[in-house]
Amino acid sequence: KGPNKMGFLGLLQPFSDAIKLFSKEQTYLLNANYLIYYFSPIMSFILSLIIWVLMPYYFNLVSFNLGILFFFCCTSLGVYTVMIAGWSSNSNYSLLGGLRAVAQTISYEVSLSLILLSSVIMIMDFNLVSFMVYQSIIWFIFLMFPLSLCWLSSSLA
Repeated sequence: KGPNKMGFLGLLQPFSDAIKLFSKEQTYLLNANYLIYYFSPIMSFILSLIIWVLMPYYFNLVSFNLGILFFFCCTSLGVYTVMIAGWSSNSNYSLLGGLRAVAQTISYEVSLSLILLSSVIMIMDFNLVSFMVYQSIIWFIFLMFPLSLCWLSSSLA
């Protein structure tokens, strides 16, 4: 246990880092659209939390019939937060970086969507509970091993 660990086994370390990060001195860009610039990461975080609603359970608390389409919509909306963050800084370099990140994200989303659609075609259902039930017999990572490797490389990129 080192001097930089917070709490038992360092479990409180992320909370300590978050408090330290938010309590530091803020730098304000003079020409930036302040509200849009600072709320675009918050919107991105909210979108990533909304995706967790789709998590399938055995007791079927919430089950969307078109859960895969909802997943596609939520993940593609994350591109807009990156684009808005680059635009609202009112800097040419940030705008170019945001556009580059948007182009890269869209190109990887296309491959991930096609890989996921191949498993949708195999099951013939858009419900994530059906995915869970189908994988209780054999996991998709073994059933479609080459596509699983493509999905892994696209996800890590």
